[in-house]
Amino acid sequence: MSDGVTKKMQETVLSTTESVCPECLARIPAKRLARGSKVFLQKQCPQHGEYEVCVWEGEPGYLDWTTVQNLSSPAVCATETSKGCPFDCGLCPEHRQQTCCVLLEVTQACNLQCPVCFASSTAAHSGKDPDLDTIEGWYRMLKLSGGPFNIQLSGGEPTLRDDLPEIIRLGRKWGFDFFQVNTNGLRLATDEEYVKRLKEAGLCCAFLQFDGLSDSVYTQLRGRPLLGMKQQVIEVCAAHDIGVVLVPTVVPGVNDSQIGDILRFAVNKMPVVRGVHFQPISYFGRYPQAPRESERITLPRLIREIEKQTGGIMKTENFRPPGGEHAHCSFHGNFILMPDGQLKPLAQESGACCCQPKSGVNGAARARQFVARQWSAAKKIKAAGRQSGSLASLDEFLEQVNTYKLAVSGMAFQDAWTLDLDRLKQCFIHVVGDDNRLIPFCAYNLTDRQGRALYRGGK
Repeated sequence: MSDGVTKKMQETVLSTTESVCPECLARIPAKRLARGSKVFLQKQCPQHGEYEVCVWEGEPGYLDWTTVQNLSSPAVCATETSKGCPFDCGLCPEHRQQTCCVLLEVTQACNLQCPVCFASSTAAHSGKDPDLDTIEGWYRMLKLSGGPFNIQLSGGEPTLRDDLPEIIRLGRKWGFDFFQVNTNGLRLATDEEYVKRLKEAGLCCAFLQFDGLSDSVYTQLRGRPLLGMKQQVIEVCAAHDIGVVLVPTVVPGVNDSQIGDILRFAVNKMPVVRGVHFQPISYFGRYPQAPRESERITLPRLIREIEKQTGGIMKTENFRPPGGEHAHCSFHGNFILMPDGQLKPLAQESGACCCQPKSGVNGAARARQFVARQWSAAKKIKAAGRQSGSLASLDEFLEQVNTYKLAVSGMAFQDAWTLDLDRLKQCFIHVVGDDNRLIPFCAYNLTDRQGRALYRGGK
């Protein structure tokens, strides 16, 4: 009996969906196939042939992770359904979730040229950054689209803009309360006066690119040794009461062996470090080559690595699927550092990060609230101290939770190989596109095998 026949006998079609061709981005039918402990997305383009990629492997099981979720149409649909998903973003009436977080790309320039970059940013970018009038128009549009939402200032490298504090102040004038900067940290580490200005303007969180605890990792993924600079960012943010979320891009064979080290480092840097948000590598924008299966890491494998590399301190059972975005997009768990140094899991809350653990009527709103509360700095970071002993009262316990809670999450962004339109329609992380419309993150950054974009850059 041939391997092909054996394969067909052992596989089960779990469900059907739609995807795109990695070569031409045409929308094509797709199937979710279970084969042993793995689930594959399989699709065939009439012009370019068949593609298959593993999207889930092992425990927690794919079907066990599936949750019944309450979907919610966008508050405002700026476009009509014409060509169908993913070609009508704006958002269109086919979308199934309201907005949680909005990325404002305030520059396409960057002070690094990482070998891996979803934005394909470069120091040589010659385009003109959006001016304050344009950005005010974005805030106005967001308010009319159901805002205020949580704002992520992104790029490129947003800290290249000297007027980033003014951008934050402008947003606060329009009623937006939570601001995070998605950053490589180079300027934050070396320009403390700039950090002070950001804090005074209302910056809540530094969403810090943080790929590992060795310079070899940064040399491979970012082109230069950066560990010392990353550590300095955390110290500067602590001095100015700005919360920090560590954001590792996880690449098999590069830094997947440092997952536990990153988590232990985060615990040691509490309370200024508020969370760790793992992002398994996705192949859009700039990347070395078309991916092989060995160059991907799925969410369940990442969760198991967390348990393995923390020696069971963080267990698979401590993590939950989201309740607003699609179940197979993310996971989340909360942990509290006790006064005696033990790390204990917390019962899941009703809302969580960009991947809250329970379904609900208004998942996006609850997710916004969780992010604003958890990722912002704890009260009195500089005054916080760890004392041995027990928590004698409920008030002391609640204060410990407020100050020493660590949110650990992971999010699997979709590329042209893994894109599942059912997942995309439920995305609530949106980007303001060049035409002043809201576009789901994975659609905005989607590129074909040659790096040609569907939306980014006005395409």
